[in-house]
Amino acid sequence: MRVLHTSDWHLGRSFHREGMLGPQAAFVDFLVDLVRAEGVDVVLVAGDVYDRALPSVDAVQLFDDALARLAATGARVLLLSGNHDSASRLGFGSRLLDLAGVHLRTDPGRLGEPVVLDDAHGPVAFYPLPYLEPDAVAGRLGCPTRSHASVLGEAMRRVRADLAGRPGARSVVAAHAFVAGGLPSDSERDITVGGVSVVPVETFAGVDYAALGHLHGAQAVSPWARYSGSPLAYSFSEAAHSKSVALVDLGPDGLSGVELVPCPVPRPLARLRGTLDALLADPALARHEQSWLQVTLTDPARPREPMERLRARFPHVLVLGHEPELTVRAAVASYSERVRGLDDLALLHGFVEHVRGGAASAPEAALLQQALEAARRAEAEA
Repeated sequence: MRVLHTSDWHLGRSFHREGMLGPQAAFVDFLVDLVRAEGVDVVLVAGDVYDRALPSVDAVQLFDDALARLAATGARVLLLSGNHDSASRLGFGSRLLDLAGVHLRTDPGRLGEPVVLDDAHGPVAFYPLPYLEPDAVAGRLGCPTRSHASVLGEAMRRVRADLAGRPGARSVVAAHAFVAGGLPSDSERDITVGGVSVVPVETFAGVDYAALGHLHGAQAVSPWARYSGSPLAYSFSEAAHSKSVALVDLGPDGLSGVELVPCPVPRPLARLRGTLDALLADPALARHEQSWLQVTLTDPARPREPMERLRARFPHVLVLGHEPELTVRAAVASYSERVRGLDDLALLHGFVEHVRGGAASAPEAALLQQALEAARRAEAEA
């Protein structure tokens, strides 16, 4: 049986104000074509279908289109709710969709209820576990403590209890969680409860494959458990990621292979750092001229119109920061010694030079003079 493991679509999300519905629609096209070309039997989406609990109309329409097209390939589609999804909204009509071969799992009451599919080697039991928020479900599940480890441990106890009645069946569990050994990025929402967000991978022991969602980097946390990662980057911390989906093959004895298939990239990401003049002149940076960029300028003083000048060469700069690399100065005994004997205008000039490592320009000096005079007039009139 061939399973396509994907997760964290985050439909409706933007990237630093850049709309992503176009790239997300292109990913759906890629996914449908891949399912047909590779003879995929099951498409497994491990949570965070949407980016927020109340998705936009356009995001809902794209999801509806994705489900219809995937179901039309003949593959079975299994989805679970993630921490960004509204479980009740995503799960609406799930029992009717079961009849169409689309299986939405959002209800903690169905944790031990698998979707059982057969191939030439017998049955495979799939257990899509929705994201289990400990505050919301610990009491309902009868967990002794309010933690991710506790609720997922109870979920897997129910999975194993069901599997015990299916001798010889192969098994796949899907979950949306932060598993120990995984590397996070800046774009995942914190799910910490009681200071702890991580669960051990051994929580899922006893199944042939654990399809994980939540972390956006594709990575294995054990030979039988991995994150597919998000199909698109949603933060510059993912600039080094290779976005992919996982083709998982189950043979007669369980997991027989995993192949990562690269996803289409709308535009490469890069982080650049240096002085403005150096960045504009460096010929080695030509490869980044069409990338989405996060730029950190290190000029001692903030340059004039830096974004406009950068975009003349790099039109897709999205984030601009300034972290001056100041020269080391001689230590001064105290602040009072540093300002002793200075008049008000000199204090203003000293402040400007201190915070950015360079003196005020002539136009800036004129503005400082005007501001000081205005403040004095206001004080006199008070």
